Amino acid sequence: MAPPRNVVKIAVQMRDAIPQLIRLDQAKPLAAVLKEVCDAWSLVHSERYALQFADGHRKYITENNRTEIKNGSILCLSTAPDLEAERLLGGLQCGSRERRRETLQHLVLLAPDMTFAQEVISRDGLQRLGTIIEDGDDLGELLALALRAFLELMEHGMVSWETLSIPFVRKVVCYVNMNLMDASVQPLALRLLESVTLSSPALGQLVKSEVPLDRLLVHLQVMNQQLQTKAMALLTALLQGASSTERKHMFDYLWQRNLRQFIYKNIIHSAAPLGDEMAHHLYVLQALMLGLLEPRMRTPLDPYSQEQREQLQALRQAAFDPEGESLGTGLSADRRRSLCAREFRKLGFSVSNPSLAPHPCLNPGLLCSRGLESLLSYLSLFPQNSNPAQDLERVPPGLLALDNMLYFSRHAPSAYSRFVLENSSREDKHECPFARSSIQLTVLLCELLRIGEPCSETAQDFSPMFFSQDQSFHELFCVSIQLLNKTWKEMRATQEDFDKVMQVVREQLARTLALKPSSLELFRTKVNALPYGEVLRLRQTERLHQEGTLAPPILELREKLKPELMGLICQQRLLRLCEGTLFRKISSRRRQDKLWFCCLSPNHKVLQYGDVEEGSSPPTPESLPEQLPVADIKALLTGKDCPHVREKGSGKQNKDLYELAFSVSYDHGEEEAYLNFIAPSKREFHLWTDGLSALLGSPMGSEQTRLDLEQLLTMETKLRLLELENVPIPEQPPPIPPPPTNFNFCYDCSIPEP
Repeated sequence: MAPPRNVVKIAVQMRDAIPQLIRLDQAKPLAAVLKEVCDAWSLVHSERYALQFADGHRKYITENNRTEIKNGSILCLSTAPDLEAERLLGGLQCGSRERRRETLQHLVLLAPDMTFAQEVISRDGLQRLGTIIEDGDDLGELLALALRAFLELMEHGMVSWETLSIPFVRKVVCYVNMNLMDASVQPLALRLLESVTLSSPALGQLVKSEVPLDRLLVHLQVMNQQLQTKAMALLTALLQGASSTERKHMFDYLWQRNLRQFIYKNIIHSAAPLGDEMAHHLYVLQALMLGLLEPRMRTPLDPYSQEQREQLQALRQAAFDPEGESLGTGLSADRRRSLCAREFRKLGFSVSNPSLAPHPCLNPGLLCSRGLESLLSYLSLFPQNSNPAQDLERVPPGLLALDNMLYFSRHAPSAYSRFVLENSSREDKHECPFARSSIQLTVLLCELLRIGEPCSETAQDFSPMFFSQDQSFHELFCVSIQLLNKTWKEMRATQEDFDKVMQVVREQLARTLALKPSSLELFRTKVNALPYGEVLRLRQTERLHQEGTLAPPILELREKLKPELMGLICQQRLLRLCEGTLFRKISSRRRQDKLWFCCLSPNHKVLQYGDVEEGSSPPTPESLPEQLPVADIKALLTGKDCPHVREKGSGKQNKDLYELAFSVSYDHGEEEAYLNFIAPSKREFHLWTDGLSALLGSPMGSEQTRLDLEQLLTMETKLRLLELENVPIPEQPPPIPPPPTNFNFCYDCSIPEP
């Protein structure tokens, strides 16, 4: 007879005692259970004891988490958390160095447990650890253990980082700035300062003033991957907390110190694999670096700015007056005005053809007295959108488009002149407008690179190309504008096809950027290997894969194949769950320092999970301490329905979490509990949600399932129809002929032959 649902069979062990095998009634108060366990071992004062999980982080069992106990769980009897906290905090006052070391090691082991952390914090444990850190009597293992325990306790979020004292923060800064320091101390000190900088603006300013950028550069250049990662984390935190002006000055100084070259050569192309945390910080660094362009992108051109008028003139002169010759020497003012307007029109600005009559508000002697320098001011007086500056008043891209055009004309003068003059000689309908193309291309690049958008808190998709050279955005524009001209000619486009050309260019750039080329030259090679014809071929291939209007016989065949192929996909999803996946824990401040592993048991009956150390190999299912029976799972939640995402708000920065979050709900006594996940990628999100849906008997409705099913259907259909290649398949089956008038032609096989 099966035991009641609220009764589980477990083992309880204690040092130097024979383990007990008991049936735990979850409805019985925990104090009564402890009393029975202590009585079996003849222990008095059961209130001085507590139960812990024997594996993993030795989490204390409380009334709130007791439903995590499953059949077969192994518990151990230990000292109650309040007494254990009192004992360990007392051990910190001991004069013996060895005793303090053992105490801190035990404290680090138990600090991740919320129950124990509450007892330590309520007894001023953070202050005692802070005293050890501030005193700095031992700069080796004891200090490292104290920092680790302090960080573990603070990670629970019960105490705000803003409550830390200024002397304490300055002492931690001293550990970062010291030259001769234990290798285990400085990464922890950097991690603590990063948390302070992200959580407290006031203390962040203190860290910024006390930690020189040169010191962080020294840490980044040490061949210690953990130290490099934490130094990069603090650097990005300081950059995020700085104002736009301060951030630009910081980047200028870092680039002068060759940080970009070091990142490109010694971190991105290091022999050691790049960790997930470092990849995220490089993504943030790239986003902040490109974010320096946002003020120019948001600023429209000022037609009254002498500097900006001169820059527009410089564009025209670079294309049509390369030797610095004066415009139309000896011509009348009206003729000069007409010639200048025509040249701006050839550049691709929307300048209408001005009348040869003087403007009624214009002094006729203006051109004679001020010459060429005031020509653009003269044009700005023209009505009916005849001023080229009006094209750059739109934001975005604002002045960023003008910066790109000037950079192209100055750093690639031959390509710039060739672009403008080549299109000037074409027929009017087939000329590619340089200015209009540059403005729209700048908008396109800003959208593809997400300039002006907030940084994602989990993304890792940085592009090595942006660390390969200075002025990478402007250099990317130079490559892209030449690609646009090349695509324009391949499409034989006219002015009416401008939007179509931009769509093709967007696709060319997006596909190439997705490959994450390591250098600009490699980007140039790959994007030029994707001409318009190849884009059409890729579109055609994708369209065939997504084609839904097929012949009815093929649709019927596909419908018959679907159940078998869906079973194959389901089998693959369950096998993937059995292999398991590493997930990252995200705390209230979205830190991603901790990992946990989850997998499905081979018999598909239990989800097994537990915490793991970063860099370690995936654990075996038998070594995972936590279990969740599949039979206990009630529902699968995704996106905004997940409880751990609902608590984070609805800002733009949480969009990536919505797309990767999923949870399973299960019975937790009388309440409903959740096991929460943040998938490392969109693919893993689809695989896990499909697998869990299959376990719950629900349909697998992810986008990945749809793509996999379509691919398998296409392949299987082609194999079935291989012999019918080039044979047209009719929309309707051929009619069945009428039966013959007689069946005399039939042969009776039962008559033996003579």
